[in-house]
Amino acid sequence: MRIGVLAVQGDFAEHIAILRRLNVDCLEVRLPEQLDDVSGLIIPGGESTTLSRLMSIYNLREPVQDMARAGKAVWGTCAGMIMLAHEITEADPVPLQLMDIGVRRNAFGRQIDSFEQELDIAGLDSRPFHAIFIRAPVVMRVGDKVKTLATLADGQAVAVRQGNLMATAFHPELTRDTRLHQYFLDLAAAPAGGAGRGS
Repeated sequence: MRIGVLAVQGDFAEHIAILRRLNVDCLEVRLPEQLDDVSGLIIPGGESTTLSRLMSIYNLREPVQDMARAGKAVWGTCAGMIMLAHEITEADPVPLQLMDIGVRRNAFGRQIDSFEQELDIAGLDSRPFHAIFIRAPVVMRVGDKVKTLATLADGQAVAVRQGNLMATAFHPELTRDTRLHQYFLDLAAAPAGGAGRGS
């Protein structure tokens, strides 16, 4: 199994470092044809407007949509969550409209308002996950087919899954905890990308 990490912008190197720690074959994806060679794709955190524009410049939008609709696993973290959403509360960027969620960008304020939080995440073991939120989005609307994996104390969803698609508002790649990456690997290895644990 090979996992692709979208490498046009953002913290793709940190995701690749974790995948290599898990002894996973991984590929920095910058061209549409590279998606043919992967079992799953991670869209990393970064600046969502820039990420969206670069995906258009590199003709990656439709191939990523086709990949997801074909059942391959796709995981968006932070800006990646924004890109996977069906709609966002701002006019820009234009999301890929793959997950039935509504998302608000920079929901917690500026970079100075970044924070860390222990989360209970469905599908992981009972140990809390140390989540790092940096100019993070939040899920404002969750569709009927979307499972909420984690919320903040006020009930706001910050990790969701819809079949072969997964999104987190925080940055698992900035921790030493590999459990969410392993969860995604299980998802990518499942038949049609949708029958892994926690489905």
